[in-house]
Amino acid sequence: MNEPIIQVDHLKVIYNKGKQNEVRSLFDVSVKIYPKEYVIIYGPSGCGKSTLLYSMSGLQAPTEGQVTVEGRNLSQISKKDMVELHQVGIGMVFQAFYLIASLSVLENVCLPKVFRGEPTDKRQEEGIKLLHRFSIVEQAKKFPSELSGGQRQRVSIARSLINNPQIIFADEPVGNLDSESSENVMRILKELNEVDKKTIILVTHNPEHLHFADRIIYMKDGRVVKEEVNTEKRPIEAKDIPDVKYEELSNEMKLLMRTFKNLSLAQIGSLMVPFKANQLMSHILSELSHEQIQVAESYLKEFLFKNIDAETLFHDLDMKYENGGADWNKRRAESFISRVSEITNISRALTEKNETESSKMLVNYLVELFKLKVDKEEEVTLVAFLRLRIRNKIDREELEKKLDAPKKVGGMGMHSITAEKVSREVEIIMLMKYS
Repeated sequence: MNEPIIQVDHLKVIYNKGKQNEVRSLFDVSVKIYPKEYVIIYGPSGCGKSTLLYSMSGLQAPTEGQVTVEGRNLSQISKKDMVELHQVGIGMVFQAFYLIASLSVLENVCLPKVFRGEPTDKRQEEGIKLLHRFSIVEQAKKFPSELSGGQRQRVSIARSLINNPQIIFADEPVGNLDSESSENVMRILKELNEVDKKTIILVTHNPEHLHFADRIIYMKDGRVVKEEVNTEKRPIEAKDIPDVKYEELSNEMKLLMRTFKNLSLAQIGSLMVPFKANQLMSHILSELSHEQIQVAESYLKEFLFKNIDAETLFHDLDMKYENGGADWNKRRAESFISRVSEITNISRALTEKNETESSKMLVNYLVELFKLKVDKEEEVTLVAFLRLRIRNKIDREELEKKLDAPKKVGGMGMHSITAEKVSREVEIIMLMKYS
């Protein structure tokens, strides 16, 4: 095996030594961490695991014993070398994030490079790349107070990586997060270890995280009591824990779930906007790269959450990828925003206007969009079919069948491809209407 990247020998940490309030945190702890390992230090609160982590990182001086990182004894290196280690050798991720409230997300991520005197354009380019990677580039101009806990922790991780350290220390990084955000952060750390080959040392008291590690160091009362090697890492299984029961859903929601097979119970509620953004993107767009769609979808979520207006959405879609945008051209961005606005306006009309007025708006929209040729009688039939769907009396498949059926049996007599497109458009509008 390789030489240890971190070695702890007979470490003791005693606070207020020799005083009445003396506290012994670590007792004769010896540990070796090898390059590219994912090691979890596990134990109950107050067992000394965070103190061990801070000692390894050079943030806590030992009372006795020594810590060696990349062959250098931390108690013997100069202050300059210690600063260098903290800037480029290791990255720190804390439970409390420690983002600077007065700086934007991008400025927080780039801060370690500011201390190294790197040019603004170069450090911002690197920062944008990391924000793209962790799918938070749309938050670049916001301040930490405007983000969720999971987003703030992703910013914290991006900041820890900006100088490309080989070692990442994470102290209870998901302790303040909900289950979904925790899962996202743990997946990021897993990727950093397996893809980027970073050495990860994570402190946790949660046994659900142990399967991520190559090796687990168990601690109790300031001592290492056991080490365990994971011979086979267990893959993460996505857990779909619904907040509601299917039988409790409205008829409208049940009909939508028939069409959108990947709409799960867990997404109903706070996760509906991300799902709607994803479906609307897939419905309207083609011939774009995954990255262009992914970034645009992030900005679309901000638009649907009403955090940005249409003008800002246009600017962000047109902006170059390396500057944090989706890298579309102006014509495509204008066309996309026009479609989004039309769909959201029609869906709003279905909620706010009476049935006669909203049905007429929907018919006019479909006729214009698909260049339908309908006479007065056919228009009456189309309105009747659309009202059935608006009232949730039929689902998308039944609407498509009625549009495709011959006129002599009461249908619209549309071409099957047109019927499919029209019914799909109606269903997207129904999805946007749901709240």
